[in-house]
Amino acid sequence: MSLDEIDRRILSEYLKDARRSSREIAKLIGVSTTTVIARTKRMEKDGIIKGYTVILDHEKLGYDITAITEITVSKGKLLDVEKEVAKIPSTCAVYDVTGEVDCIAIAKFRSRKELSEYTKQLLSIPYVERTNTHVVLTVVKEDFRII
Repeated sequence: MSLDEIDRRILSEYLKDARRSSREIAKLIGVSTTTVIARTKRMEKDGIIKGYTVILDHEKLGYDITAITEITVSKGKLLDVEKEVAKIPSTCAVYDVTGEVDCIAIAKFRSRKELSEYTKQLLSIPYVERTNTHVVLTVVKEDFRII
């Protein structure tokens, strides 16, 4: 499905505040409420809008440590390993990548102990050959709200 400028403007408003009503969005972008409702329903049906959520400040919730872990997998079991990594609650993202490693996971932790346990849990997954973990020192930007 291709998005036009109105669709993009609707999405942009939802990204700013998903609690806005269709009427508010319609007024902000200069279209009818019916247009916003119909297009929103279409984008939900097409899977472009997967759900509505809040943006949390993880540091204020105690998640002071963000780690980026490179994972090397053996015997062609990459998808199986990625599915297991994705099940771990601390995991925020799992990426199948090109390069010297097979997979990258991003996770958040409240303590070094949690990070240590996570790393050991990753290494216990069958077919994980090795990991290389990078601890984030400063978050310059962390925002996946793009259209």
